[in-house]
Amino acid sequence: MNPMSARTALDAYFFEARCKILDLAAILDRIERGEGGQQLSDARLGKLRDALEVLRQAGPDRAERVQQVFSLEYDPNWEKPKPRF
Repeated sequence: MNPMSARTALDAYFFEARCKILDLAAILDRIERGEGGQQLSDARLGKLRDALEVLRQAGPDRAERVQQVFSLEYDPNWEKPKPRF
């Protein structure tokens, strides 16, 4: 299978990407307009900002790097899930 050209990918996904960026901008605006939004110190908001910084960087592995921003480091002591039945 051959990957699509950069031009074809841009043509195919530009409007979808634009929509998602506008959605994120609106969410951030709502947070900042909310009471205490300008001074809000929250790790989740920090992760969103870190992810945006990753998006600004070039490279073919942005999706992986963004996922890493939101992922927890592996802990070998995590409790294994138990069956529910």
